[in-house]
Amino acid sequence: MSENPGRSDAAVVYHLRPHDTGARLFEVFCRVREPDPDGQVFSLPAWIPGSYLIRDFARHVVAIEASGDGGAVALRKLDKHTWRAAPVAGELVVRAEIYAADGSVRGAHLDRDGAFFNGSSVFLRVHGCERQGCLVHLTPAVQPGTGHWRVATTLRRLTGAEWDFGAFEAGNYEELIDHPVLMGALHVAGFTAADTPHAVVLAGRHEADSGRLCEDLSRLCTWQVDFFGRPAPMSRYLFLVRLTGQGMGGLEHRASSTLVCHRNDLPRQGTGAPTKDYRRFLGLASHEYFHAWHVKRVRPAELAGADLGRESYTRQLWIFEGITAYYDDLALLRSGVIGQGAYLELLGRTLTAVYRSAGRRRQTLEEASFDTWIKFYRPDENSPNAHVSYYAKGAMLALALDLEMRLRTDDRVSLDDVMRLLWRHYGGDGAPGLPEGAFEELAAEASGLDLAAFFAGGVRGTVDPPVGILLAQFGVRLNLRAGEGGADAGGTPGARTERPRPWLGLRWRAVGGRPRVTHVLDAAPAQAAGVAAEDEILAVAGIRADAESFDAQVARLEPGRAVELHLFRRDEMLVLTIVPAEAPRDTCYLTLDTDAPAAALARRERWLAPRDG
Repeated sequence: MSENPGRSDAAVVYHLRPHDTGARLFEVFCRVREPDPDGQVFSLPAWIPGSYLIRDFARHVVAIEASGDGGAVALRKLDKHTWRAAPVAGELVVRAEIYAADGSVRGAHLDRDGAFFNGSSVFLRVHGCERQGCLVHLTPAVQPGTGHWRVATTLRRLTGAEWDFGAFEAGNYEELIDHPVLMGALHVAGFTAADTPHAVVLAGRHEADSGRLCEDLSRLCTWQVDFFGRPAPMSRYLFLVRLTGQGMGGLEHRASSTLVCHRNDLPRQGTGAPTKDYRRFLGLASHEYFHAWHVKRVRPAELAGADLGRESYTRQLWIFEGITAYYDDLALLRSGVIGQGAYLELLGRTLTAVYRSAGRRRQTLEEASFDTWIKFYRPDENSPNAHVSYYAKGAMLALALDLEMRLRTDDRVSLDDVMRLLWRHYGGDGAPGLPEGAFEELAAEASGLDLAAFFAGGVRGTVDPPVGILLAQFGVRLNLRAGEGGADAGGTPGARTERPRPWLGLRWRAVGGRPRVTHVLDAAPAQAAGVAAEDEILAVAGIRADAESFDAQVARLEPGRAVELHLFRRDEMLVLTIVPAEAPRDTCYLTLDTDAPAAALARRERWLAPRDG
């Protein structure tokens, strides 16, 4: 072994360091004080909580060996992610080299600029010792340029100053892998929210106004803590933010969240109202922070203590992701970070995502939750026609449930009350997981309403909740218009035009400067013409197509008038005849109805007005 992993009375001791930044290799030791006398079994998880797809983290193990006091110990692989060491007297040490090039929030990443990892990617699970405490030594890399690295994690620190390398501990394996680690030349900005220390940790080049960032996050976090009730469920909290030139994503943890965003999403000095990009970042942070209550502590019974070696199925993800997707933007409004106009724009974009999904007519929210392992995280060219997002439609259902309860109880009860009741019954450490059907029972208990038909249609059926009718009772108009191309996500009125907008019914991405089809929508002109995913469009109506002007080119077509479409399918050129249709009105934007009755305006004020939780 290249390094002595040290000694401790802990049952399991890990020792991790960035071993080779050029080769992107972590070196990880795992020492077991009292290994199984029949041969100790080790494994790496196949998936990470919060992201429901088999990722097989063990595929990144490039070398693994075992040793004891007497020298090398035989290590036999049992399946794709499990090993058994031969019986040994005394302590057992396993050393692994793990490749780390995953730039997402789910795995491990290492290069000369810094490192990031989730424990599920690097820390071997010691079978039989999962409930015992463990010790972690984090050691700096020895390569040039890494001497200025710092460490950010919410693991309990035992040695070293704050942000330094050192020794840390966790109460058990589940806790160990729920505290990701960020290393590098980190920019740290601290703030207090609801009497609890927080910090936003930035990795990557940026010109962010950290004071503005902390101010907005403090207001947001304080509102969310007060929404569920003080004290906060964590003693400290970190937003671990990795800044890139592209990409967006987040993953929740008990005392932190990992976020990936474009460096220009963050506010700069002198920024006024939040820009669209900054609102997107704040919404992501809000979503993952809300999960500290609603998925990390209140969680589906089926996922409590789930086996990370195989899929764990639940029909309840619409509750945990959909309701969170409703509150993430609403929390920005109620905390005063954004105004009503910005909130209605965001809500309009969420509803647009649902209305544009034909799959909502085929798949229920319960089915979408259950099938997440094979569908949501593995989209393909037919996904818009066959699948529904339990995030977007779940948020639509949460909106409808909130407004329905407010309306039918004369604003005595709302979804807020259900969420707090849910927290009291199923929140906190040691609380039982939420069994299937319990949320619906709590909604009925809190409101005193018979909501059976609402949930039957919205959750186990494919009926759209009547959000337009409900919003009208709160002085908000739901408007639908035609989409204006691939960049149009809804939320705003769009450009005014006298003529009907033509529509081909396909989605595309730019490849080599040309439009390449990604999706062909059901019952659309493109499907009738025989267009297929991965077709490269060369010309429309005899005019060369390019990615920069393709949307404008389509907009000049006339609905009902056939044109020729030249394209490459694989290496063969085809000429198809396509008849553009009038674009469907599936793009939503919301407006305040100033002429609504006084009762509706009062209801709107109680629903949307910024206020304490």
